[in-house]
Amino acid sequence: MASASGPARALIKRPKLLLLDEPLGALDKKLREETQFELINIQENLGVTFMVVTHDQEEAMTLSTRIGVMNQGRIVQIGEPHDLYEYPQNRFVAQFVGSVNLFEGLVTEDEPDYVRIHSPEAGASFYVNHGISCAPGQKVWTAVRPEKIRISREQPDSADNCVSGTVDEVAYMGSLSVFRVLLPGGRQVRVTKPNMARRFDERLRYRDRVYLSWGADSCVVLTS
Repeated sequence: MASASGPARALIKRPKLLLLDEPLGALDKKLREETQFELINIQENLGVTFMVVTHDQEEAMTLSTRIGVMNQGRIVQIGEPHDLYEYPQNRFVAQFVGSVNLFEGLVTEDEPDYVRIHSPEAGASFYVNHGISCAPGQKVWTAVRPEKIRISREQPDSADNCVSGTVDEVAYMGSLSVFRVLLPGGRQVRVTKPNMARRFDERLRYRDRVYLSWGADSCVVLTS
């Protein structure tokens, strides 16, 4: 395969470590995806450690078993792709890896197994089923990934982890749709929803009034 000729030539000498600097940057999307799995198969079959430098987050998540995120020349978090995405340790990592909604708020309850946060900018109270190390009244940020947010015209039963707003933008991307919902205070929230059905008779439209909600285990509280 011509696209992988560089790594192929380097592997002839059976190195213990192979450094790949933007190895797939010149390829189109489909060929890049195919070549990613080719590299994974090569690594698994030969047992050679790959160190990949890339600015493509999807590429990093696909190829890596461990990722290091750097900010201003310093590594701020190292971990498996799943851990970086689901359990970021600070706002920089949460915003850098994938897309995220961050709500600033104040801690109103802090117990060993849960925390409750009031967010003036969202006009709502958030309940998170994990404790954090903080003081009552401390400023924190609740991070919620767009795909973990439910969007509906119907109001949920629970008032926790629920905000309402108006659909401000809609983007159909084939396998999923992206919604940007404008809250009364002017904050915009990003939501992604998989397109499970071919028909769109009930699809949400621009300026529809909607409710956004998520589970207590779908968000992470960040203190920095």
